[in-house]
Amino acid sequence: MTETYLKCDQCGETQSPFPPQFTCNCGGLLEYEYDYEKLGVEANFVGAISLWRYADVMPKVGRENLVTLGEGGTPLQHSKRLGQKLGLKRLYFKDETRNPTNSYRDRCASLIVSNALELDYSTLICASNGNMGASMAAYSSKAGLNCQILVPKKVDEGKLAQMMIYDAILTEAGEILDESIERAIKIVEETHWYQATAELNPLAIEAGKTLAYEIFEQGVVPDWVIVPLGSGGTLYSIWKGFKELKEFGWIEDLPKMVGTQSEACPPVFKAFVEGSETITPIGDSNSIALAILVMNPIRGRKALSSIRDSGGRVEAVSDSEMLNAEKRVAKLEGLFVEPASAATVTCLEKLLDMGVIDDGDTVLCLLTSSGLKVPGVLQVLAKKRKAKGVALNLSMKSQILRMIEFKSSYGYEVWKDLEEAVTLQAVYQHLASLERKGFLSSAKKGEKKFFKITTKGKRALKAIEDLKHL
Repeated sequence: MTETYLKCDQCGETQSPFPPQFTCNCGGLLEYEYDYEKLGVEANFVGAISLWRYADVMPKVGRENLVTLGEGGTPLQHSKRLGQKLGLKRLYFKDETRNPTNSYRDRCASLIVSNALELDYSTLICASNGNMGASMAAYSSKAGLNCQILVPKKVDEGKLAQMMIYDAILTEAGEILDESIERAIKIVEETHWYQATAELNPLAIEAGKTLAYEIFEQGVVPDWVIVPLGSGGTLYSIWKGFKELKEFGWIEDLPKMVGTQSEACPPVFKAFVEGSETITPIGDSNSIALAILVMNPIRGRKALSSIRDSGGRVEAVSDSEMLNAEKRVAKLEGLFVEPASAATVTCLEKLLDMGVIDDGDTVLCLLTSSGLKVPGVLQVLAKKRKAKGVALNLSMKSQILRMIEFKSSYGYEVWKDLEEAVTLQAVYQHLASLERKGFLSSAKKGEKKFFKITTKGKRALKAIEDLKHL
């Protein structure tokens, strides 16, 4: 068996691999290292594609202690409809929503809980803003271990419900994930419980890198990999996996890594744009993308160096852009993902518009978690459905007003802009109604009757916008 050890990324000091530690005495981050020349020869992947198929390239866990719910082996979806709209023939989604608790964190939980069981711990502690907590709760339940989860004030209710149904003990700790993590460090110092927080356990990186191995074995070596970026560990782990594949001589070229952050909390994006090596904590907690809401990312520096070394980028996207992308992915590909996952699609669209990504490139977007875990989105959709019968005409009239707000238009042109969603006759009826009520005015130009918005119409649109924020 190839030797495995922990190595500091600053001073180079090596340590025993277990129990997993995340920092060196010098303050550097510890990471698992191997004799890669030997590992590339010895690695033997056996069985169906899953997390544990890649046991030979992860720190050893005795087979009798494996805790698994069937994680990994998730589909690599070739996006045909959305790809066609974007002009990309080779767009792929790595669909991690198909894991047992519907997120990519099941990979980490399986390896970490197995390690805790092997080291004879009875209690684990995990700071999480959602997905990792749900995964740890499920796998701890499977192993019969006590699971203590520290959560920030804002957590998606669907993920919270998962933690509760798996019988984890929940404690609120701080406003944001960063504060929960700080508390988890102090508790372990006091109790000597097993540290299962993904940001504080280097096994999470080793589990995450299996995504690269799976993607490779599923027949794709992308030019670009776009990943939601919070604490930085996920992006870095995938980069590490691809680097190992190149080290073994199994691939020739490395992908360019792209991280996408919320505009509300973009510390890595800011450092990237400024050309800085230092990541300064910034942001607030006002975003729907709670999964990537991390002000002081522990692995942010590793993610930033991965992005720069690969020739990649970091982009920041708005909540509205994420929600719109979420709907497009669902409508065109049948995949319902959380806002942080949909951020990868918005990021891709931006990079295409800027000419950074070429239409001949192979692009992979990582979809980390299901939209079913974020009931806030479901509530918005439910309200729209409930109101549909009552407010259909209002909705159509407001769409027409928006179309005419900045340029005058005539009936047939409006109908085409609506993509023929209603009949041409209905469009003319709506226009006539809006004109009678003073929201539009009209003037003849040749054979066509052009409509333009009035001051009253503009006030109506502003009132509709204000109502959205109630």
